[in-house]
Amino acid sequence: MLVRKNISALTDEELLQLFKTSGRNDYFGELFNRYIPLIYGVCLKYMSDDFMAKDAVLQLFDQLLPKIASYNIAVFRTWLYDVVRNHCLQLIRKQNQSVFSLEFVMESIESDEVLLLLTEKENTCGQLEVLNQCMEQLPGMERLTIRLFFMEELSYADISQETGISLNQVKSYIQNGKRHLRLCLEKRRK
Repeated sequence: MLVRKNISALTDEELLQLFKTSGRNDYFGELFNRYIPLIYGVCLKYMSDDFMAKDAVLQLFDQLLPKIASYNIAVFRTWLYDVVRNHCLQLIRKQNQSVFSLEFVMESIESDEVLLLLTEKENTCGQLEVLNQCMEQLPGMERLTIRLFFMEELSYADISQETGISLNQVKSYIQNGKRHLRLCLEKRRK
């Protein structure tokens, strides 16, 4: 039997395989816990409400735990991101929120590639180099808030407190930074 320290040292794929073969919830719990900041961030992006985002994270855990063993998952992080995004879109459709616009959905989906690049720990050297070059082209505050949010995994509130910038300005800098990164990455591809 593995002790807790050993569980945390396992890769995502190892944890997933151990969960599928043993059915022990602690393997899935460890795997899910690794991604709670990412899951919450995606939920908050789509829900724009702290309570609803936290509720969506809990719903996802409850829904995935009994079903995850039946899925064929190549890269857990990418698969989970898609599941979280789809879950949020379903919740929004159910609530039939009139505030929710198609433009917001398109902007969010377009920035998914940037979000994955920023949060992915194992980017290829080429992707990382291009991302770093694009990061250097960002205006100072956008670059700073993007680094603090995605690389140091600070919350909006923590960034606001650390930099002295208002919470709304932090959100704006991060959103603008993601948009500028997406545009830069698109240019580099051409």
